[in-house]
Amino acid sequence: MMQWIDWFNTTMAPHPRLYVALTVCALCLVAWLANWITQHILLAVLGHLVKATRSKWDDAILKRKVLSRLANVVPALVLLAGIGLIPGVPASIVAVVRLLALAFVVLTIAMAAGNLLNALNDIYERSSENAKRRPIKSYLQLIKIGVYLVAMVLIVSLLLDKSPLALLTGLGAMTALLMLVFKDTILSLVAAVQLTSNDMLRVDDWIEMPSQNADGDVIDINLHTVKVQNWDKTISMIPTWTLISQSFRNWRGMTDAGGRRIKRSVLLDQTSVKFLDADEQEKLRRFTLISGYLEAKRGELDTYNARFDASGSDPVNRRRVTNLGTFRAYVTAYLRAHPAVAQDMTLMVRQLDPTPEGLPLQVYCFSADVGWVPFENLAGDIFDHLLAVLPEFGLRVFQAPSGFDYRAGLTLSAQRAAVGLSSKRASSVEP
Repeated sequence: MMQWIDWFNTTMAPHPRLYVALTVCALCLVAWLANWITQHILLAVLGHLVKATRSKWDDAILKRKVLSRLANVVPALVLLAGIGLIPGVPASIVAVVRLLALAFVVLTIAMAAGNLLNALNDIYERSSENAKRRPIKSYLQLIKIGVYLVAMVLIVSLLLDKSPLALLTGLGAMTALLMLVFKDTILSLVAAVQLTSNDMLRVDDWIEMPSQNADGDVIDINLHTVKVQNWDKTISMIPTWTLISQSFRNWRGMTDAGGRRIKRSVLLDQTSVKFLDADEQEKLRRFTLISGYLEAKRGELDTYNARFDASGSDPVNRRRVTNLGTFRAYVTAYLRAHPAVAQDMTLMVRQLDPTPEGLPLQVYCFSADVGWVPFENLAGDIFDHLLAVLPEFGLRVFQAPSGFDYRAGLTLSAQRAAVGLSSKRASSVEP
């Protein structure tokens, strides 16, 4: 080997420029070969070793390509060490190559550190039960920004041949500018700390924020943004600091409580409300859900009305059962017997203030399944049944007249007018 080197030096002695060029090419070839060995052999061996272990943290590091980033340092170190060994290369070129190699090494290490922080976040999300409740991604992103800032200062100091402390001293005078440039980062950091410490937001929470056109599940919480996948599958990007400065609704409490509220009303025609006579009450006794209610109500009213009957008071003072009150009792009993309705939460059927559109009878209860589809199915089933059973109680639903109603009314009026005209003509021809 030494003989080949001596022969090469002797042969190239009369051609110094060609010698330098060939030597530089050889150095680049060595750097490429070192990079190929590192990437395709060493990393492949490490990958097989990592897959053979039971630990998950090394898998996360390998997946985030931390070692692959660090492997890029090898060719830079070869160039850094070898450029000075080539005779005949100008000192200025040696200095420039070394500075660029050092800058590349610093940048590569900073990027590897960023990937390592991403791997730490993956490990935390997989292994910690509090990952959704206490995400650390925003803190790691802040550390990553600090790493990149330090790397930038070191790279600039290397290229300018200045001390990093001198650059940091100069940066002190630019504090106001940095505050302006990193205003959103600072606000987002403070917001992320408040959101995490107060447990205001977690991944998979359903939030509603009309000011940002967001209504869906939180899928990611970053330092600067919170990703929300809306129900139409679009993605809303919400600046983190707006979640502190503006109001939003978090539906996590509904999920944790285990019940989803049903709060809907049926508008009743108030002219259909009436007292029930004995025959009508007896007819309603066939409903098992209210047979006991009607029996108890009859005993209560008989006791109350007995004193008025004994004194000969006007019958208008008597208390009587109404079809609306009986229907409210039926709906309440129906909800109490429904297996999909949460029985340990508020359950009531109440009247709201009468309106020009009718008397609202509101159902207020909670479904036992908080899923969207089961909730809507339950609400639909309840009101399907209520609308179908209303005529049994002599009640009518209020509905504004439609074009069909007007057309039917006009047709009926025309038919009556025709009948009346025919009758009039018939009477006029009689003797």
